[in-house]
Amino acid sequence: MAEDLLPSPVPVRFVAEDGTAAEPPAGYPAPAGERLLDAYRRMVAGRRFDRQATALTKQGRLAVYPSSRGQEACQIAGVLALRADDWLFPTYRDSVALVARGLDPVEVLTLLRGDWHCGYDPAATRVAPQCTPLATQTIHAVGMAEALRRKGEDAVVMAFVGDGGTSEGDFHEALNYAAVLGAPVVFLVQNNRYAISVPLAKQTAAPALAYKGIGYGVRSEQVDGNDLVAVLAVLDTAVRRAREGGGPFLVEAHTYRMDAHTNADDPTRYRRAEEVEEWESADPIARLETYLRGRGLLGDDGAAAAREAAEESAARLRDAMSAEPAADPYEMFDHVFADPTPQLREQREQLAAELTARED
Repeated sequence: MAEDLLPSPVPVRFVAEDGTAAEPPAGYPAPAGERLLDAYRRMVAGRRFDRQATALTKQGRLAVYPSSRGQEACQIAGVLALRADDWLFPTYRDSVALVARGLDPVEVLTLLRGDWHCGYDPAATRVAPQCTPLATQTIHAVGMAEALRRKGEDAVVMAFVGDGGTSEGDFHEALNYAAVLGAPVVFLVQNNRYAISVPLAKQTAAPALAYKGIGYGVRSEQVDGNDLVAVLAVLDTAVRRAREGGGPFLVEAHTYRMDAHTNADDPTRYRRAEEVEEWESADPIARLETYLRGRGLLGDDGAAAAREAAEESAARLRDAMSAEPAADPYEMFDHVFADPTPQLREQREQLAAELTARED
């Protein structure tokens, strides 16, 4: 039935913006309190990581950094909904999710530092390289999901994508491909309102991005992306459904990018300060903290411990990134071809000769 594919008419929500409990939505079991506490700690650490990475760009330690401040509920819920053997296909803005997944923060930032194309081992971590081209990772995610199923694994693939990515052809091809195959893949659209400087209204006339799955036969939902409880509940359901053979699932999370697109962007040219201030009041970390305190799950000591642990992690990252990496000039020839071409060997020899001449 087509009606079974439709998202809720309003975004799913468990917690109001002031941190009080909202009317529980039907069909989505609330996550356990211990998982919410774990999510809170990870969100606090993620926010501090994001601030530290932003500072590193100002110090010249990173070439660029796309902040995800304000999107922590989406980033952390996406990771917590997955098992260790599931795959994650991130975008360039999902560094916080990768750190929450357990990847070394220095390796996560290697790409943005200008070293290598991916600082971690995708096969070992089951995290695909952070994708800079918009939406190309979505069709790769579908291919991986189908490959896992053919191998007999019950793993699920989650593809992160931004609202701008939903305007790309790859995104629509991925939805159609996933639906036809019935692939176990979840698409998480982090709708942060702007594709760099282009507002959502100039991208689509759809009532919500979640409706873009309907035409392809993909079950869809929309959720308050600043409500960690709601995002985790919806993604839990989406992942479970995909794992049990229910096919792909599209989740649109309504959130907001608090900082600039990257450190090279000037957001004051395309959005009002009043708009940013309004979204500040819907901060996902403050909302979850208030909710947990109200339920007696979090006190001053617990909140302080989370902040202290986050500061310690940020200090370790700062120290590690302050050390100059050891550069091997010959690395540029590695991993280009399994069997180097004659031209590549010739170029390597030319570099070796030049370096030897400099030493003499």
